[in-house]
Amino acid sequence: MSTSHAHDANSTESAPALDIERIRADFPLLARKVHGKPLVYLDNANTSQKPLAVIEATDRFYRTSNANVARAVHALGAEATDAYEATRDKLARFVNAPSRDEIIFTSGTTQATNLVAYSFALPRLGPGDTILVTQMEHHANIVPWQLVCARTGATLKVAPISQSGELLVDRFIELLTADVKLACVTHVSNVLGTI
Repeated sequence: MSTSHAHDANSTESAPALDIERIRADFPLLARKVHGKPLVYLDNANTSQKPLAVIEATDRFYRTSNANVARAVHALGAEATDAYEATRDKLARFVNAPSRDEIIFTSGTTQATNLVAYSFALPRLGPGDTILVTQMEHHANIVPWQLVCARTGATLKVAPISQSGELLVDRFIELLTADVKLACVTHVSNVLGTI
């Protein structure tokens, strides 16, 4: 008997349904009502709401260990650095990264996208190369690539979406040609709410 949890493409079993109410309950701010209706927050590309576990961990850090990471030599600095680096190790295991050195922290998606655009893409792309995005991207995942293309002579392709705001996967795959050196696709569109 196999204990593997890998998905069998031929299986008729469906994945367990997401318990949206349970997920929402993890985010205290989502208990608010706006205009008399439950809050639906779609602007995660700008600022993500925090689950209670993150709020509590942040509060605990500020109350007990607040110090500069990797710079202070006193006890609080060492504690903060140890916690920070332990998080890097935990995330590396979680995403199955070959090395903890592949895990970097940024202030948010916009900074991370700009970091990739200017430190990775800019020095590597040139005429004949393509960057692929979709019509559902936040402008923070369009503008850096437009600027990189303008500076390098690379081309920016935009994959279309359906009338209902979903990625047309077949069209995306058609556009994913050998000249595409970088594909940048949102997981959840803050513009449309598409997942």
